[in-house]
Amino acid sequence: MPGLDVLRAVAVVWVMLFHSYVVGGLGERLRLLQGYGWIGVDLFFVLSGYLIGRQVLAVLARGERLSFAGFYRRRALRILPAYLVVLALYASWPSLREAPGLAPVWQFLTFTLNLAIDYAHDPAFSHAWSLCVEEHFYLLFPCIAAALAWRIAARQVLLLCLGAMAMGMLWRGSVWIMQMAPLRDSDPQAFGVHFVQDIYYPTWARLDGLLVGVLLACAETWRRPAWQAWPRRARALAVAGIVAMVPVLWLFADRLGLWASVLGYPALAIGLGLLVGAAALSATGGLYMPGATWIARISYSLYLTHKLALHAVQQWLVRPWDLHGAAAFVCYASGVLAAGAALHYAVERPFLRWRDGRRALAPAVEKTVAASP
Repeated sequence: MPGLDVLRAVAVVWVMLFHSYVVGGLGERLRLLQGYGWIGVDLFFVLSGYLIGRQVLAVLARGERLSFAGFYRRRALRILPAYLVVLALYASWPSLREAPGLAPVWQFLTFTLNLAIDYAHDPAFSHAWSLCVEEHFYLLFPCIAAALAWRIAARQVLLLCLGAMAMGMLWRGSVWIMQMAPLRDSDPQAFGVHFVQDIYYPTWARLDGLLVGVLLACAETWRRPAWQAWPRRARALAVAGIVAMVPVLWLFADRLGLWASVLGYPALAIGLGLLVGAAALSATGGLYMPGATWIARISYSLYLTHKLALHAVQQWLVRPWDLHGAAAFVCYASGVLAAGAALHYAVERPFLRWRDGRRALAPAVEKTVAASP
């Protein structure tokens, strides 16, 4: 799906621009893009909800039994090798970290970082919070889907997802009013920490994008004839998604505000969901970006390593050589791409090939066993 590759590439580039704050930003010209770059994570959530939902629901829709062991093994081989290598770098090489404080390693290993982080003191590798959210989704969604697949109708699935999103809105609003509001003027730093720890990071507060992605997967799987009739309208969906993003960006001008915290994330998920739906329904969804396929391919490794790479380039090149402007940008971009590509080709891709080789071999083994006397 080339259109989804474009969106995945946009997501990771946008996130990396946002996280350039670890080196003081990349200049005034990119300030607007940098400021909204966190949206790339929400785009990843919608993509994951759609792709994983599609993978799981397609099996159930065919009336087949879902192999939980196979699903979790594929996810583990996809996520863990590169993740553990980067975690080892953070734990063993403190000078390479973008910030001094690192949460206890057990929080990373158990994927509970987003639930227990002390962000004020341990911000290094904090972007792993989104991996925690996704891991919780990978753990629970197949079980819920398998349990409910034959018991509820599509309308009930929609109501269930909307109910979960409403619970997230209620949680974020309650936290903002009861914990954050008293600190907004008196202690802005504590206000920001509460936002990160209690609104932005917890899994139950950040399900909007994943749920919208799951609803797209439900539409494709359970309403197949209607879904197949929609490609003619893919461009209109893309335009609708872009238009829907305009009020969302306005709402998030005060990103830490009450209304952004309560209403912003579901509205953002819907806008991004329209873009993902458009990309899934057509060859490109009306979107194009040179090099998108390659960037999408290494996007996970880029996400893991980009803060390390930004910090290393700053310490080893930009500051010693007093680089500014375009020269500094080229160094940062080259360093980030080189680090992500190195991790992908040295660690991530070999494990993916091994995983896919095992998956391709399994049917042949089953046929051989069945044919043997």
